[in-house]
Amino acid sequence: MNKIKILVTGGLGYIGSHTVVELINSGFEPIIVDDLSNSELFILDNIYKVSGQKPKFYKSDICDINSLKSIFEENKDLKACIHFAAKKAVGESMEKPLLYYRENLVSLLNVLDLMKEYKIHNFVFSSSATVYGEPEHLPVQETFPIKKALSSYGSTKQMAEDILEKVAATRWLNALALRYFNPVGAHLSGLLGELPKGIPSNLMPFITQTAIGIREVLTIFGKDYNTPDGTCIRDYIHVVDLAKAHVYACNFLLNGKGNLPYDVFNIGTGEGYSVLDMVETFERVNRVKIKYKFGERRNGDVASIYASSQKANEILGWKTELSLDDMVKDSWNWEKNYRNQ
Repeated sequence: MNKIKILVTGGLGYIGSHTVVELINSGFEPIIVDDLSNSELFILDNIYKVSGQKPKFYKSDICDINSLKSIFEENKDLKACIHFAAKKAVGESMEKPLLYYRENLVSLLNVLDLMKEYKIHNFVFSSSATVYGEPEHLPVQETFPIKKALSSYGSTKQMAEDILEKVAATRWLNALALRYFNPVGAHLSGLLGELPKGIPSNLMPFITQTAIGIREVLTIFGKDYNTPDGTCIRDYIHVVDLAKAHVYACNFLLNGKGNLPYDVFNIGTGEGYSVLDMVETFERVNRVKIKYKFGERRNGDVASIYASSQKANEILGWKTELSLDDMVKDSWNWEKNYRNQ
């Protein structure tokens, strides 16, 4: 029996690689496209070690539509696409807005153009909770109004969702956008995890790199936010739970369960944790001290955001399984294993 083929853009990245494993575990055949700008080729071998299968991989910049078209031409039996490939650093997006608009939107348009040409109708978009801007109430629900994004990165996600909604309204595309928060953790094997190039822009790899001695000190951006301890609050989610959510979304579309051509879902734990909460939990669970200092607020950051995932629980049948303790334990296990390879 032939397996259902799913195109995964950015499939060697942090979330993409975990999703590829979960797709394989669920009986799909993922086809990976990645330009390796924020990933490493050895992850492909580690996917094989973890899953027992080595997916077909194409090194390609999906902003190059001719290169991308050749991949579609070779895989005309694709049934869906999960789209991760995008630049995602909030701070960098404020310094290089043109880069973010070009990379994040041209890549999306290229994928959609080719999906239409090759009659592929199911699309799962890896979006972001940044589309909500600064929320007036917590937890955030999908029905809340979309406010002006505080970063160029957030703006590209808002624009991408708008594009998807309008394209889906023409009735050839069925699309789901998954709005998630801060993925952390790693595969239980310690063979897959977050691997930022250069100085990390996300909290957890900065914590683990400080713990292992690569970074001298963790800088916490801002200590005067309107939160209980003055540091930003986010909804952190284990990357494996997030990966599974993308597979649930894919199954939902392929099984024709949706009543609308386009829908959005919050994917998270529904709990908010501050930066200091994360540091203290990491120290407690892993019995490692983290040296940290406070810096200035980072442009584009909101004080608090976490969301209700009730809609995803009820409609997709998905829910989180892993705890905050699991997140920090698996992150540390990955960091140590990677550095000792």
